[in-house]
Parts: sequence; C-alpha cells; structure tokens
Amino acid sequence: MNRARRVLRRLAPRTLRGRLSLVALTTAALLMTVLTVAFNAVMDRHLQHQADDELRNRAAAVATTVDTSGPQVRVLETVNDRLLDENVWIYAGTRLLEKPPSTAVDSPVTRSADRLAEQREDACATVQPHGHQPVRLCAQPIGHHAVAAVVTALDLTPYRSSADTLLLGSLILDAVMLGCTYVLTRLSVGRALRPVRTMTDQATQWSAVGSDDRFGAADHPAELARLGASLDALLDRIRTVLRHEQQLTGELSHELRTPLTRIIMELDWWRDRPRTDAETRAAHEAIAEAAQSMRTICDTLLDEAREDALNAATAPGTTDVVPVLGRLLQQLGTPDGVKTALETGAPVLEAGVPSALLERIVSPLLANAVRYARSSATVSVRRLPGAVAIDVVDDGPGVPEAFMGELFQPGRRADADDGHDGAGLGLPLARRLARAVGGEVSYEPGHAPGARFTVTLPAG
Repeated sequence: MNRARRVLRRLAPRTLRGRLSLVALTTAALLMTVLTVAFNAVMDRHLQHQADDELRNRAAAVATTVDTSGPQVRVLETVNDRLLDENVWIYAGTRLLEKPPSTAVDSPVTRSADRLAEQREDACATVQPHGHQPVRLCAQPIGHHAVAAVVTALDLTPYRSSADTLLLGSLILDAVMLGCTYVLTRLSVGRALRPVRTMTDQATQWSAVGSDDRFGAADHPAELARLGASLDALLDRIRTVLRHEQQLTGELSHELRTPLTRIIMELDWWRDRPRTDAETRAAHEAIAEAAQSMRTICDTLLDEAREDALNAATAPGTTDVVPVLGRLLQQLGTPDGVKTALETGAPVLEAGVPSALLERIVSPLLANAVRYARSSATVSVRRLPGAVAIDVVDDGPGVPEAFMGELFQPGRRADADDGHDGAGLGLPLARRLARAVGGEVSYEPGHAPGARFTVTLPAG
C-alpha cells in the first residue's frame, strides 16, 4: 500500500497547473462516462421499442388473416401470403398452426414462440440461438378469450449494429472532448496563474532589497487582493527584520567605537613612555572602565535586539500610538507626588512602525520625564502632514544649557551624581531607533519650565 502511494505521488504532476488540469480531466471523464452510459442505455431502449413496434404491426397485419369466428381457428389465404408467413408463428390456443418454413419445430426460436403463445397476452422476448444473431419475438393474442395467437420474429442485427455505431461515435466524441478539456484547462489555468507568478517574482525582488513597493488591493480580483495583502504584510515584516539588523549593526559599531578608542589610546600612551606605578594603575582603571562600558553597551543593545527580534516576527507594519502610550504610562513606576497624563487630539493615530519599536523609542523619554518631574509629566499625541508627533513634557529642572551639545551622545550624563541610575544610552538609542525608520527625536531648548522632547514618526 505504501509503495503504491509513493508511485502515485511520483506520477502526480509537480505544478499547480498540471494538478488542476488533471482534476478537471478526471471530473470531465467521470461526467462523460455517466452521460455516455446513460445515452447508450436510452438508445438501446429506443431501438428495442422500434423493433417491438415493427413486430406488433406485422402481428396486427397477420391477425387479419386469422378467422376465429367459427368453431375452429382458420388461416385465410391472401395475395401476399408469403410475406406474411415469413418469421410468423400462428397458434390455435397452444397448438401450432403455421410456422416459418425455414425454422424447425424444436429450434430455440420456435420453443420461445411456444412459450409466448402460452401466456395468452401481449409479450416480447429476446432469443440468441447458439452461433446466431439475437432474435426479438413478440406475441399478440387474437379473438375472444385469446383463442389464437400470432408470434412474429425480427433479426436484431441491424439494431445492434446501429447501437454499436452510436457507442463508438460517443466514445470518439468523449476522447475529443477530454483532449479539448485538458488543453483548454491548462491554457486557462496558466493564464489565471500568470499574475500570481508575476507577484511572486516581484515579492522575491522586493524582499531582497527591502523595497517600499507594495501590491495593494486596488485593480485586483478578490483572490489576488487577499494574496497581495498577505504578501504586503510579509514584506513589511521582512523590511522590519532588515531594518532591525541594520540598526543593530550600526548601533554596535557606533557605541563601541568610543570605549574602544579610549582603550587603544591608553595602551598607546602606556607603551609610548615609561609609566609610574600610579600612572599604570590609572591606565588599568581607565581600560577596565572602558571595557565595562563596552560590556554595558553590548548588554543593553543585545537585550533590546532580542526583544525586538521576538516582537518583529509578529509585529504589523503600523501601530495605533494611543494604546501603546497608555500602557507604557501604566507600567511606569511613578514617584509619589508626580502625576502623569495622556493627551490626544484623535482617538486613532497610527504610526508606520511596529509597536515594539515604538515602545523602545518612547520608553527612555517617559522614564526621564517621570524621573526628573517635580509634580507632573504629560504625553501628548498630534497628527502632522505624513507623520505623528509625540510630545513628552515634564516640569523638572530641564537640561542644563552647557550639556545640550552632549545630550544625545552615548554614555554622557548631565550629572552622574544625581542619584539616578543610567548609562547615558537611553536618549541616543531612542534617536537612532527613530531615525532608522525615518523619524526623529528632538529637544526644545526654549521650553520652560522643565524639558520638552518630541518624537516624530512616519504616519501609518
């Protein structure tokens, strides 16, 4: 059984067009088989009725030559007596009065005629003598109480020949129709699948380069529109993954460059001239600090990358901003005395980024606003032409003017001894993530009191 299945799988067409053509051919073959059998059965029955009608007409003609008015049944002589006697049996009751001259009394045909005459009613039967063609016989009773009967016979060879001709013609027609069905199905399916093949080639090309081109649903049949929507969603995910990889590579190279340069400089200075023990210890501490900074940077970026990679596999290409911001505000550990608020100008504002990426961009800004706010931190969302703007405002001390130039540089903090944890990577990471998707994170220097940061992202 398993071997037969493997053989069938091997013989099955490899292409969808071949399989659909085979299904259409099989369906057409079954339908034509049923129609052919039904047609030939009807034609056989029709030809048999024609033969029976001819036999009954001949029996009626012969019955006019049989006299049943007297005490005995008599057969009258007529001008065309020879024609009427051909293949005709006449009975008085069950007694045979006349039979065809060429037929023996004990022949199969005569015996069948005897049985029909004994029935004393209209009846027909088919007899096929050994080595001869089939013969059709019909009996017709004559006179009151069927005192006589006429049985006529007819050779069915011409009728069987007509039936065989009809069967052969229908089989030839079926073969021609099946061939036409297969060819037309392959042509139709090939033409119908041509747009799918084109869309597949385009999707492959666009996914390789992270193109922004999409299929859309306009000017497509319903099936192709659904396929296009699925491919568009897949391309969005692929673009997100490619962007994520590029972003991670850029962040690692950018973030590691500064501590690595410091390590190289310390080693160059240490080899350039003799150093005292104190200078050597200072160089070791600087190298250890730079190495620890590299480790912190790697841990931070890789943790972000792992979380983004898990979410990117299922993240859509657009995100409703308001629910994400509301959830982030609820998850923040707000200090006592600080109130948070979310303001929005519309119930639905979509950004063209995955929700996980939106969280990574906005979370550092929200954390800083709540951390440094004196009494309130407010998040507002507004729509711009082709973009969505998110404003994060707090009433804290703001950013010192002397530190504004280093605000978005990695590893820089305005006051490292302010009692708050942080490696100085949040704002630089938020800006790079926003720029990676065509957005921006900016600080408004003239805002007072407190600080005002604005995140601009492309609209979804």
